[in-house]
Amino acid sequence: MRSLRVRFALLLGGTALIALLAATGVLWSIRLTENVIERTLAAQHRLELLAELSGRLAQYGFAAIDSVGNPDAPPEALSVTRDRVDQALNHVDDAIGSGMATSANLEDRIQYVARTRPLANVRAARAMLDRQVTLVRRETDPDLRKTAMQGALNAFGAMTGPPLSLLIEAERRSMTAGSEAARTLSQRLTAAALAATVLALAFVGVLYRSVTRPTLARIEEIRRAAGAVGSGALGTRLSVETRDELGLLVANFNRMAARLARREGRLAADRAALEDTVEARTADLRAANGALEMVDRSRRRFFADVSHELRTPLTVILGECDLAQRSAEAAAGRMVDYGPVFTTIRKRAQRLKRRVEDLFAWPARNPARSSSTGATVSAVEVLTDAVDSAGSEAARRRVELVLEPGDHDIEIAADPEWLRQVVESLIDNALRHATGLTRITVSLSEHDTPQGRRAWVTIDDDGPGFPAGGDGLFERFRREARSGEAGFGIGLALARWVVERHDGAISLGKAEHGGGARVVIDLPSLDDGVAPESYGAGHERIGAA
Repeated sequence: MRSLRVRFALLLGGTALIALLAATGVLWSIRLTENVIERTLAAQHRLELLAELSGRLAQYGFAAIDSVGNPDAPPEALSVTRDRVDQALNHVDDAIGSGMATSANLEDRIQYVARTRPLANVRAARAMLDRQVTLVRRETDPDLRKTAMQGALNAFGAMTGPPLSLLIEAERRSMTAGSEAARTLSQRLTAAALAATVLALAFVGVLYRSVTRPTLARIEEIRRAAGAVGSGALGTRLSVETRDELGLLVANFNRMAARLARREGRLAADRAALEDTVEARTADLRAANGALEMVDRSRRRFFADVSHELRTPLTVILGECDLAQRSAEAAAGRMVDYGPVFTTIRKRAQRLKRRVEDLFAWPARNPARSSSTGATVSAVEVLTDAVDSAGSEAARRRVELVLEPGDHDIEIAADPEWLRQVVESLIDNALRHATGLTRITVSLSEHDTPQGRRAWVTIDDDGPGFPAGGDGLFERFRREARSGEAGFGIGLALARWVVERHDGAISLGKAEHGGGARVVIDLPSLDDGVAPESYGAGHERIGAA
Protein backbone atom coordinates (compact mmCIF):
# COMPACT_ATOMS: atom_id res chain seq x y z
CA MET A 1 0.00 0.00 0.00
CA ARG A 2 1.82 3.09 -1.26
CA SER A 3 -0.85 5.67 -0.21
CA LEU A 4 -1.74 6.74 3.28
CA ARG A 5 -5.35 7.21 2.21
CA VAL A 6 -5.77 3.50 1.61
CA ARG A 7 -4.12 2.70 4.92
CA PHE A 8 -6.25 5.09 6.88
CA ALA A 9 -9.39 3.97 5.03
CA LEU A 10 -8.65 0.41 6.10
CA LEU A 11 -7.96 1.56 9.64
CA LEU A 12 -11.14 3.64 9.84
CA GLY A 13 -13.22 0.88 8.27
CA GLY A 14 -11.98 -1.68 10.78
CA THR A 15 -12.52 0.73 13.65
CA ALA A 16 -16.04 1.52 12.45
CA LEU A 17 -16.85 -2.19 12.17
CA ILE A 18 -15.59 -2.86 15.69
CA ALA A 19 -17.53 0.15 16.99
CA LEU A 20 -20.70 -0.99 15.22
CA LEU A 21 -20.44 -4.49 16.61
CA ALA A 22 -19.67 -3.16 20.09
CA ALA A 23 -22.61 -0.76 19.94
CA THR A 24 -24.94 -3.51 18.80
CA GLY A 25 -23.78 -5.80 21.60
CA VAL A 26 -24.10 -3.03 24.17
CA LEU A 27 -27.61 -2.09 23.04
CA TRP A 28 -28.69 -5.73 23.08
CA SER A 29 -27.24 -6.30 26.55
CA ILE A 30 -28.76 -3.04 27.81
CA ARG A 31 -32.17 -4.07 26.52
CA LEU A 32 -31.96 -7.45 28.21
CA THR A 33 -30.70 -5.91 31.40
CA GLU A 34 -33.46 -3.30 31.38
CA ASN A 35 -36.12 -5.99 31.04
CA VAL A 36 -34.72 -7.97 33.98
CA ILE A 37 -34.28 -4.85 36.10
CA GLU A 38 -37.74 -3.55 35.26
CA ARG A 39 -39.36 -6.83 36.27
CA THR A 40 -37.36 -6.98 39.50
CA LEU A 41 -38.07 -3.34 40.38
CA ALA A 42 -41.76 -3.81 39.58
CA ALA A 43 -41.89 -6.78 41.93
CA GLN A 44 -40.08 -4.80 44.64
CA HIS A 45 -42.48 -1.88 44.16
CA ARG A 46 -45.49 -4.16 44.47
CA LEU A 47 -43.96 -5.71 47.58
CA GLU A 48 -43.57 -2.25 49.13
CA LEU A 49 -47.16 -1.40 48.27
CA LEU A 50 -48.34 -4.65 49.86
CA ALA A 51 -46.39 -3.81 53.02
CA GLU A 52 -48.05 -0.41 53.06
CA LEU A 53 -51.45 -2.05 52.53
CA SER A 54 -50.81 -4.35 55.48
CA GLY A 55 -50.04 -1.37 57.69
CA ARG A 56 -53.14 0.48 56.49
CA LEU A 57 -55.30 -2.55 57.29
CA ALA A 58 -53.85 -2.73 60.80
CA GLN A 59 -54.57 0.99 61.29
CA TYR A 60 -58.09 0.43 60.05
CA GLY A 61 -58.58 -2.38 62.57
CA PHE A 62 -57.33 -0.15 65.41
CA ALA A 63 -59.59 2.65 64.24
CA ALA A 64 -62.54 0.25 64.23
CA ILE A 65 -61.76 -0.85 67.80
CA ASP A 66 -61.47 2.76 68.93
CA SER A 67 -64.73 3.66 67.17
CA VAL A 68 -66.62 0.83 68.90
CA GLY A 69 -64.93 1.18 72.32
CA ASN A 70 -65.45 4.97 72.41
CA PRO A 71 -68.98 5.86 71.27
CA ASP A 72 -68.17 9.56 71.55
CA ALA A 73 -65.24 9.29 69.11
CA PRO A 74 -65.80 11.19 65.86
CA PRO A 75 -66.65 8.96 62.88
CA GLU A 76 -64.14 10.89 60.73
CA ALA A 77 -61.22 8.87 62.15
CA LEU A 78 -62.65 5.61 60.87
CA SER A 79 -63.54 7.24 57.56
CA VAL A 80 -60.01 8.54 57.07
CA THR A 81 -58.41 5.15 57.74
CA ARG A 82 -60.99 3.49 55.46
CA ASP A 83 -60.05 5.89 52.65
CA ARG A 84 -56.37 5.18 53.19
CA VAL A 85 -57.02 1.43 52.95
CA ASP A 86 -58.97 1.93 49.71
CA GLN A 87 -56.17 4.15 48.37
CA ALA A 88 -53.54 1.50 49.19
CA LEU A 89 -55.70 -1.20 47.53
CA ASN A 90 -55.98 0.95 44.39
CA HIS A 91 -52.21 1.47 44.32
CA VAL A 92 -51.59 -2.27 44.55
CA ASP A 93 -54.19 -2.96 41.89
CA ASP A 94 -52.67 -0.35 39.56
CA ALA A 95 -49.15 -1.70 40.08
CA ILE A 96 -50.22 -5.27 39.33
CA GLY A 97 -52.25 -4.21 36.29
CA SER A 98 -49.55 -1.96 34.76
CA GLY A 99 -46.89 -4.63 35.14
CA MET A 100 -48.73 -7.77 34.11
CA ALA A 101 -52.15 -7.13 32.56
CA THR A 102 -50.70 -5.40 29.48
CA SER A 103 -47.77 -7.82 29.06
CA ALA A 104 -47.63 -10.01 25.97
CA ASN A 105 -46.13 -12.83 28.04
CA LEU A 106 -48.69 -15.50 28.90
CA GLU A 107 -46.97 -16.23 32.21
CA ASP A 108 -47.35 -12.59 33.28
CA ARG A 109 -51.06 -12.62 32.48
CA ILE A 110 -51.54 -15.83 34.49
CA GLN A 111 -49.75 -14.26 37.44
CA TYR A 112 -51.98 -11.20 37.08
CA VAL A 113 -55.11 -13.33 37.43
CA ALA A 114 -53.59 -15.20 40.39
CA ARG A 115 -52.92 -11.87 42.17
CA THR A 116 -56.23 -10.14 41.50
CA ARG A 117 -58.29 -12.78 43.30
CA PRO A 118 -56.56 -12.41 46.73
CA LEU A 119 -56.74 -8.67 46.32
CA ALA A 120 -60.49 -8.89 45.73
CA ASN A 121 -60.80 -10.95 48.94
CA VAL A 122 -59.04 -8.19 50.87
CA ARG A 123 -61.47 -5.63 49.46
CA ALA A 124 -64.41 -7.80 50.47
CA ALA A 125 -62.97 -8.22 54.00
CA ARG A 126 -62.60 -4.44 54.35
CA ALA A 127 -66.21 -3.89 53.23
CA MET A 128 -67.50 -6.62 55.55
CA LEU A 129 -65.61 -5.17 58.56
CA ASP A 130 -67.01 -1.75 57.75
CA ARG A 131 -70.60 -3.13 57.82
CA GLN A 132 -69.95 -5.07 61.02
CA VAL A 133 -68.55 -1.98 62.75
CA THR A 134 -71.70 -0.10 61.81
CA LEU A 135 -73.88 -2.85 63.32
CA VAL A 136 -71.75 -3.17 66.46
CA ARG A 137 -71.90 0.56 67.16
CA ARG A 138 -75.72 0.28 67.30
CA GLU A 139 -75.46 -2.28 70.14
CA THR A 140 -76.00 -0.68 73.55
CA ASP A 141 -74.71 -3.48 75.75
CA PRO A 142 -70.93 -3.00 76.27
CA ASP A 143 -70.24 -6.72 76.70
CA LEU A 144 -72.11 -7.60 73.54
CA ARG A 145 -70.31 -4.80 71.72
CA LYS A 146 -66.94 -6.11 72.86
CA THR A 147 -67.78 -9.73 71.92
CA ALA A 148 -69.15 -8.74 68.54
CA MET A 149 -66.13 -6.54 67.79
CA GLN A 150 -63.72 -9.36 68.66
CA GLY A 151 -65.56 -11.71 66.33
CA ALA A 152 -65.52 -9.12 63.54
CA LEU A 153 -61.80 -8.52 63.93
CA ASN A 154 -61.07 -12.26 64.00
CA ALA A 155 -63.05 -12.72 60.81
CA PHE A 156 -61.29 -9.69 59.27
CA GLY A 157 -57.88 -11.11 60.13
CA ALA A 158 -58.80 -14.53 58.78
CA MET A 159 -59.99 -13.00 55.51
CA THR A 160 -57.06 -10.61 54.95
CA GLY A 161 -54.11 -12.54 56.38
CA PRO A 162 -53.87 -15.46 53.90
CA PRO A 163 -54.44 -13.31 50.77
CA LEU A 164 -51.82 -10.79 51.87
CA SER A 165 -49.36 -13.55 52.70
CA LEU A 166 -50.02 -15.13 49.31
CA LEU A 167 -49.44 -11.85 47.48
CA ILE A 168 -46.29 -11.02 49.44
CA GLU A 169 -44.85 -14.48 48.87
CA ALA A 170 -45.63 -14.24 45.14
CA GLU A 171 -43.80 -10.92 44.88
CA ARG A 172 -40.84 -12.31 46.82
CA ARG A 173 -40.64 -15.21 44.38
CA SER A 174 -40.77 -12.70 41.51
CA MET A 175 -37.88 -10.76 43.03
CA THR A 176 -35.91 -13.99 43.52
CA ALA A 177 -36.58 -15.04 39.95
CA GLY A 178 -35.48 -11.57 38.75
CA SER A 179 -32.25 -11.82 40.72
CA GLU A 180 -31.54 -15.25 39.26
CA ALA A 181 -32.31 -14.00 35.76
CA ALA A 182 -29.99 -11.00 36.28
CA ARG A 183 -27.21 -13.27 37.50
CA THR A 184 -27.62 -15.60 34.53
CA LEU A 185 -27.73 -12.66 32.12
CA SER A 186 -24.61 -11.15 33.71
CA GLN A 187 -22.70 -14.41 33.23
CA ARG A 188 -23.76 -14.65 29.59
CA LEU A 189 -22.90 -11.01 28.88
CA THR A 190 -19.53 -11.42 30.58
CA ALA A 191 -18.65 -14.38 28.42
CA ALA A 192 -19.83 -12.58 25.28
CA ALA A 193 -17.85 -9.48 26.24
CA LEU A 194 -14.68 -11.49 26.80
CA ALA A 195 -15.03 -13.17 23.46
CA ALA A 196 -15.71 -9.88 21.70
CA THR A 197 -12.75 -8.29 23.45
CA VAL A 198 -10.40 -11.04 22.32
CA LEU A 199 -11.59 -10.74 18.71
CA ALA A 200 -11.36 -6.95 18.78
CA LEU A 201 -7.87 -7.02 20.24
CA ALA A 202 -6.72 -9.46 17.61
CA PHE A 203 -8.17 -7.32 14.83
CA VAL A 204 -6.66 -4.16 16.30
CA GLY A 205 -3.28 -5.88 16.60
CA VAL A 206 -3.31 -6.76 12.92
CA LEU A 207 -4.23 -3.21 11.94
CA TYR A 208 -1.59 -1.76 14.24
CA ARG A 209 1.26 -3.91 12.86
CA SER A 210 0.31 -3.36 9.23
CA VAL A 211 -0.87 0.27 9.22
CA THR A 212 -0.47 2.19 12.44
CA ARG A 213 3.03 1.34 13.64
CA PRO A 214 4.88 2.18 10.37
CA THR A 215 2.97 5.42 10.03
CA LEU A 216 3.53 6.41 13.67
CA ALA A 217 7.23 5.66 13.41
CA ARG A 218 7.53 7.97 10.40
CA ILE A 219 5.49 10.68 12.12
CA GLU A 220 7.64 10.41 15.25
CA GLU A 221 10.73 10.94 13.12
CA ILE A 222 9.18 14.08 11.66
CA ARG A 223 8.17 15.26 15.18
CA ARG A 224 11.72 14.90 16.47
CA ALA A 225 13.06 16.79 13.47
CA ALA A 226 10.50 19.56 13.99
CA GLY A 227 11.48 19.77 17.67
CA ALA A 228 15.12 20.10 16.69
CA VAL A 229 14.28 22.90 14.26
CA GLY A 230 12.20 24.60 16.94
CA SER A 231 15.19 24.40 19.31
CA GLY A 232 17.38 26.22 16.79
CA ALA A 233 18.97 23.35 14.85
CA LEU A 234 17.95 24.72 11.45
CA GLY A 235 20.39 22.37 9.64
CA THR A 236 18.22 19.31 10.42
CA ARG A 237 17.13 17.32 7.33
CA LEU A 238 15.14 14.08 6.78
CA SER A 239 15.61 11.37 4.17
CA VAL A 240 12.73 10.80 1.73
CA GLU A 241 12.16 7.01 1.88
CA THR A 242 8.65 6.68 0.40
CA ARG A 243 6.68 8.42 -2.28
CA ASP A 244 3.39 8.66 -0.42
CA GLU A 245 1.92 11.60 1.45
CA LEU A 246 4.50 11.28 4.22
CA GLY A 247 7.29 11.40 1.65
CA LEU A 248 5.87 14.63 0.24
CA LEU A 249 5.60 15.99 3.80
CA VAL A 250 9.27 15.17 4.47
CA ALA A 251 10.35 16.92 1.28
CA ASN A 252 8.34 20.02 2.19
CA PHE A 253 9.81 19.92 5.70
CA ASN A 254 13.35 19.96 4.30
CA ARG A 255 12.54 22.96 2.09
CA MET A 256 10.92 24.76 5.04
CA ALA A 257 13.97 24.19 7.26
CA ALA A 258 16.22 25.65 4.55
CA ARG A 259 14.05 28.78 4.22
CA LEU A 260 13.93 29.19 8.01
CA ALA A 261 17.71 29.00 8.20
CA ARG A 262 17.98 31.84 5.67
CA ARG A 263 15.41 34.02 7.42
CA GLU A 264 16.72 33.42 10.93
CA GLY A 265 19.77 35.60 10.31
CA ARG A 266 17.65 38.50 9.05
CA LEU A 267 15.16 38.14 11.92
CA ALA A 268 17.89 38.15 14.57
CA ALA A 269 19.20 41.50 13.34
CA ASP A 270 15.71 43.02 13.06
CA ARG A 271 14.75 41.72 16.51
CA ALA A 272 17.80 43.24 18.14
CA ALA A 273 17.07 46.62 16.57
CA LEU A 274 13.40 46.44 17.59
CA GLU A 275 14.27 45.53 21.19
CA ASP A 276 16.61 48.51 21.43
CA THR A 277 13.91 50.80 20.10
CA VAL A 278 11.22 49.42 22.45
CA GLU A 279 13.52 49.70 25.45
CA ALA A 280 14.34 53.31 24.68
CA ARG A 281 10.69 54.25 24.15
CA THR A 282 9.65 52.42 27.32
CA ALA A 283 12.21 54.32 29.37
CA ASP A 284 10.97 57.62 27.92
CA LEU A 285 7.37 56.68 28.65
CA ARG A 286 8.13 55.72 32.24
CA ALA A 287 9.98 58.96 32.82
CA ALA A 288 7.08 60.95 31.34
CA ASN A 289 4.53 59.07 33.45
CA GLY A 290 6.59 59.67 36.59
CA ALA A 291 6.79 63.37 35.85
CA LEU A 292 3.05 63.57 35.19
CA GLU A 293 2.24 61.74 38.42
CA MET A 294 4.53 64.04 40.41
CA VAL A 295 2.92 67.12 38.85
CA ASP A 296 -0.58 65.80 39.53
CA ARG A 297 0.22 64.95 43.18
CA SER A 298 1.78 68.37 43.73
CA ARG A 299 -1.21 70.11 42.16
CA ARG A 300 -3.81 68.23 44.21
CA ARG A 301 -1.83 68.59 47.43
CA PHE A 302 -1.29 72.32 46.85
CA PHE A 303 -4.96 73.15 46.23
CA ALA A 304 -6.17 70.94 49.09
CA ASP A 305 -3.74 72.54 51.55
CA VAL A 306 -4.63 76.03 50.34
CA SER A 307 -8.32 75.29 50.99
CA HIS A 308 -7.58 73.94 54.46
CA GLU A 309 -5.20 76.74 55.45
CA LEU A 310 -7.59 79.49 54.36
CA ARG A 311 -10.67 78.02 56.01
CA THR A 312 -9.67 78.43 59.67
CA PRO A 313 -8.81 82.19 59.56
CA LEU A 314 -11.90 82.91 57.51
CA THR A 315 -13.99 81.04 60.09
CA VAL A 316 -12.63 83.30 62.84
CA ILE A 317 -13.26 86.44 60.78
CA LEU A 318 -16.83 85.38 60.05
CA GLY A 319 -17.32 84.53 63.72
CA GLU A 320 -16.15 88.01 64.77
CA CYS A 321 -18.49 89.55 62.23
CA ASP A 322 -21.39 87.53 63.67
CA LEU A 323 -20.50 88.71 67.19
CA ALA A 324 -20.35 92.30 66.01
CA GLN A 325 -23.72 91.95 64.33
CA ARG A 326 -25.32 90.45 67.44
CA SER A 327 -23.73 93.16 69.59
CA ALA A 328 -25.14 95.82 67.26
CA GLU A 329 -28.61 94.31 67.47
CA ALA A 330 -28.37 94.11 71.27
CA ALA A 331 -27.16 97.72 71.58
CA ALA A 332 -30.41 99.07 70.15
CA GLY A 333 -29.40 102.71 69.87
CA ARG A 334 -26.55 102.98 72.38
CA MET A 335 -22.92 103.43 71.45
CA VAL A 336 -20.90 100.22 71.14
CA ASP A 337 -17.12 100.03 70.82
CA TYR A 338 -16.30 97.79 67.86
CA GLY A 339 -12.59 98.41 68.15
CA PRO A 340 -11.71 94.97 69.61
CA VAL A 341 -13.77 93.24 66.95
CA PHE A 342 -12.07 95.06 64.10
CA THR A 343 -8.72 94.50 65.77
CA THR A 344 -9.36 90.75 65.80
CA ILE A 345 -10.57 90.79 62.21
CA ARG A 346 -7.46 92.72 61.09
CA LYS A 347 -5.19 90.39 63.06
CA ARG A 348 -6.77 87.32 61.48
CA ALA A 349 -6.68 88.87 58.02
CA GLN A 350 -2.94 89.58 58.42
CA ARG A 351 -2.38 86.01 59.51
CA LEU A 352 -4.42 84.85 56.53
CA LYS A 353 -2.20 86.96 54.24
CA ARG A 354 0.96 85.45 55.77
CA ARG A 355 -0.47 81.96 55.46
CA VAL A 356 -1.26 82.51 51.77
CA GLU A 357 2.32 83.65 51.23
CA ASP A 358 3.60 80.59 53.13
CA LEU A 359 1.42 78.22 51.12
CA PHE A 360 2.62 79.62 47.80
CA ALA A 361 6.18 79.06 49.01
CA TRP A 362 5.40 75.53 50.41
CA PRO A 363 6.72 72.84 50.05
CA ALA A 364 9.82 74.66 48.85
CA ARG A 365 9.92 76.17 52.33
CA ASN A 366 10.49 73.89 55.30
CA PRO A 367 8.68 75.18 58.41
CA ALA A 368 11.34 73.75 60.65
CA ARG A 369 13.95 75.89 58.88
CA SER A 370 11.98 79.13 58.39
CA SER A 371 13.32 82.53 59.31
CA SER A 372 11.32 82.62 62.52
CA THR A 373 12.44 79.22 63.72
CA GLY A 374 15.97 80.14 64.69
CA ALA A 375 14.78 81.87 67.89
CA THR A 376 13.39 80.17 70.97
CA VAL A 377 9.58 80.09 71.11
CA SER A 378 7.42 80.08 74.23
CA ALA A 379 5.05 77.14 73.98
CA VAL A 380 2.53 78.86 76.30
CA GLU A 381 2.45 81.97 74.12
CA VAL A 382 1.79 79.89 71.02
CA LEU A 383 -1.00 77.93 72.75
CA THR A 384 -2.52 81.11 74.22
CA ASP A 385 -2.56 82.70 70.78
CA ALA A 386 -4.20 79.61 69.24
CA VAL A 387 -6.83 79.40 72.00
CA ASP A 388 -7.60 83.14 71.68
CA SER A 389 -8.03 82.74 67.93
CA ALA A 390 -10.47 79.85 68.31
CA GLY A 391 -12.34 81.38 71.24
CA SER A 392 -14.96 83.20 69.20
CA GLU A 393 -15.85 80.08 67.20
CA ALA A 394 -16.06 78.05 70.43
CA ALA A 395 -18.34 80.69 71.97
CA ARG A 396 -20.53 80.67 68.89
CA ARG A 397 -20.90 76.90 69.15
CA ARG A 398 -21.41 77.10 72.94
CA VAL A 399 -18.35 74.97 73.66
CA GLU A 400 -16.11 75.59 76.69
CA LEU A 401 -12.49 76.05 75.52
CA VAL A 402 -9.95 75.72 78.36
CA LEU A 403 -6.17 76.28 78.38
CA GLU A 404 -4.12 74.52 81.08
CA PRO A 405 -0.54 75.86 80.72
CA GLY A 406 0.94 73.70 83.48
CA ASP A 407 3.38 74.71 86.20
CA HIS A 408 5.95 76.44 84.02
CA ASP A 409 6.55 77.62 80.50
CA ILE A 410 8.47 75.45 78.04
CA GLU A 411 10.76 76.77 75.35
CA ILE A 412 10.90 75.03 72.01
CA ALA A 413 12.50 75.67 68.62
CA ALA A 414 9.64 76.04 66.19
CA ASP A 415 7.95 78.30 63.68
CA PRO A 416 5.29 79.97 65.89
CA GLU A 417 2.92 80.60 62.99
CA TRP A 418 3.00 77.01 61.81
CA LEU A 419 2.69 75.60 65.34
CA ARG A 420 -0.15 77.97 66.20
CA GLN A 421 -1.89 77.02 62.97
CA VAL A 422 -1.57 73.29 63.84
CA VAL A 423 -3.08 73.74 67.34
CA GLU A 424 -5.83 76.01 66.01
CA SER A 425 -6.61 73.53 63.23
CA LEU A 426 -6.93 70.67 65.77
CA ILE A 427 -9.30 72.77 67.90
CA ASP A 428 -11.27 73.66 64.78
CA ASN A 429 -11.51 69.98 63.80
CA ALA A 430 -12.93 69.13 67.23
CA LEU A 431 -15.45 71.99 67.02
CA ARG A 432 -16.65 70.93 63.58
CA HIS A 433 -16.58 67.15 63.74
CA ALA A 434 -17.17 66.10 67.39
CA THR A 435 -20.91 65.51 67.77
CA GLY A 436 -22.36 66.60 71.13
CA LEU A 437 -19.16 68.42 72.12
CA THR A 438 -19.30 70.62 75.28
CA ARG A 439 -15.64 71.07 76.34
CA ILE A 440 -12.17 71.25 74.79
CA THR A 441 -9.04 71.30 76.95
CA VAL A 442 -5.62 72.40 75.63
CA SER A 443 -2.85 71.49 78.07
CA LEU A 444 0.97 71.73 78.16
CA SER A 445 3.32 69.40 80.05
CA GLU A 446 6.96 68.30 80.04
CA HIS A 447 8.27 64.73 80.27
CA ASP A 448 11.60 62.97 80.47
CA THR A 449 12.11 60.37 77.73
CA PRO A 450 15.08 58.35 76.44
CA GLN A 451 15.35 61.01 73.70
CA GLY A 452 15.58 63.81 76.28
CA ARG A 453 13.07 66.27 77.70
CA ARG A 454 9.96 66.60 75.58
CA ALA A 455 7.10 69.09 75.52
CA TRP A 456 3.64 67.56 75.16
CA VAL A 457 0.73 69.62 73.83
CA THR A 458 -2.53 67.73 74.49
CA ILE A 459 -5.96 68.60 73.01
CA ASP A 460 -8.78 66.69 74.76
CA ASP A 461 -12.53 66.87 74.12
CA ASP A 462 -15.58 65.12 75.49
CA GLY A 463 -17.01 64.16 72.12
CA PRO A 464 -17.55 60.62 70.74
CA GLY A 465 -13.82 60.09 70.13
CA PHE A 466 -11.97 58.82 67.09
CA PRO A 467 -13.25 55.75 65.18
CA ALA A 468 -11.42 52.43 65.16
CA GLY A 469 -8.21 52.56 63.15
CA GLY A 470 -7.83 56.27 63.84
CA ASP A 471 -4.24 56.36 62.56
CA GLY A 472 -5.67 56.22 59.04
CA LEU A 473 -7.05 59.75 59.56
CA PHE A 474 -3.53 61.05 58.98
CA GLU A 475 -3.87 60.07 55.34
CA ARG A 476 -4.64 62.85 52.93
CA PHE A 477 -8.28 63.27 51.87
CA ARG A 478 -9.34 60.73 54.52
CA ARG A 479 -12.53 61.90 56.29
CA GLU A 480 -14.42 60.25 59.14
CA ALA A 481 -16.65 63.20 60.03
CA ARG A 482 -20.08 62.19 61.29
CA SER A 483 -21.38 65.72 61.93
CA GLY A 484 -22.04 66.66 58.31
CA GLU A 485 -19.38 69.43 58.32
CA ALA A 486 -17.63 70.14 55.04
CA GLY A 487 -13.93 69.50 54.58
CA PHE A 488 -11.27 67.86 52.45
CA GLY A 489 -9.74 65.56 55.08
CA ILE A 490 -6.26 67.14 55.08
CA GLY A 491 -6.16 68.81 58.54
CA LEU A 492 -4.48 65.95 60.40
CA ALA A 493 -2.24 65.16 57.42
CA LEU A 494 -1.01 68.75 57.33
CA ALA A 495 -0.56 68.78 61.13
CA ARG A 496 1.61 65.67 61.04
CA TRP A 497 3.64 67.14 58.16
CA VAL A 498 4.38 70.29 60.18
CA VAL A 499 5.07 68.47 63.49
CA GLU A 500 7.43 65.94 61.91
CA ARG A 501 9.45 68.75 60.37
CA HIS A 502 9.93 70.14 63.87
CA ASP A 503 11.45 66.77 64.88
CA GLY A 504 8.24 65.93 66.71
CA ALA A 505 5.43 63.39 66.57
CA ILE A 506 1.63 63.52 66.70
CA SER A 507 -0.68 60.72 67.86
CA LEU A 508 -4.41 60.07 68.35
CA GLY A 509 -6.05 58.40 71.32
CA LYS A 510 -8.83 58.56 73.92
CA ALA A 511 -9.22 61.22 76.59
CA GLU A 512 -8.68 60.15 80.18
CA HIS A 513 -12.13 61.26 81.38
CA GLY A 514 -15.33 60.88 79.41
CA GLY A 515 -13.96 58.72 76.62
CA GLY A 516 -13.58 61.60 74.13
CA ALA A 517 -10.81 62.23 71.61
CA ARG A 518 -7.21 63.13 72.44
CA VAL A 519 -4.47 64.49 70.19
CA VAL A 520 -0.91 64.63 71.58
CA ILE A 521 1.85 66.71 69.96
CA ASP A 522 5.33 65.64 71.13
CA LEU A 523 8.06 68.28 70.55
CA PRO A 524 11.66 68.55 71.80
CA SER A 525 12.13 70.91 74.79
CA LEU A 526 15.06 73.34 74.89
CA ASP A 527 15.37 73.89 78.66
CA ASP A 528 14.35 72.59 82.05
CA GLY A 529 11.40 74.92 82.41
CA VAL A 530 10.94 78.65 82.96
CA ALA A 531 8.20 79.87 85.30
CA PRO A 532 5.79 82.11 83.39
CA GLU A 533 5.11 85.64 84.58
CA SER A 534 1.49 86.13 83.58
CA TYR A 535 0.07 82.69 84.39
CA GLY A 536 0.56 79.92 86.89
CA ALA A 537 -0.73 76.53 87.81
CA GLY A 538 -4.27 77.62 87.07
CA HIS A 539 -5.93 77.57 83.68
CA GLU A 540 -7.50 80.02 81.27
CA ARG A 541 -11.19 79.52 80.31
CA ILE A 542 -12.37 80.80 76.96
CA GLY A 543 -15.80 80.25 75.45
CA ALA A 544 -19.13 79.31 76.97
CA ALA A 545 -20.42 75.90 77.94
